[in-house]
Amino acid sequence: MSIEYQDDLGFVHRVTKNRNVLISRKGKLAATLRGSKAIIFIEEMNALSFFEQQQLMARVTGNYKHGNERLSRNHPRNRR
Repeated sequence: MSIEYQDDLGFVHRVTKNRNVLISRKGKLAATLRGSKAIIFIEEMNALSFFEQQQLMARVTGNYKHGNERLSRNHPRNRR
């Protein structure tokens, strides 16, 4: 039985032995961080809660909602 959090966006990160960070979402690779970006990411992740970690990974991968999806769906240009 898996516990699913309400704030779980489906992101998982893994640090490789050469210090690269692989970020996946729902089993698919979303981003790879190398060098100084990877080091900064690891340091930030250690200081965050689960919800904050999910948000950070969403920002890093660019995979997050902007809040205007519903508005754009109703725009006259997008109606068909």
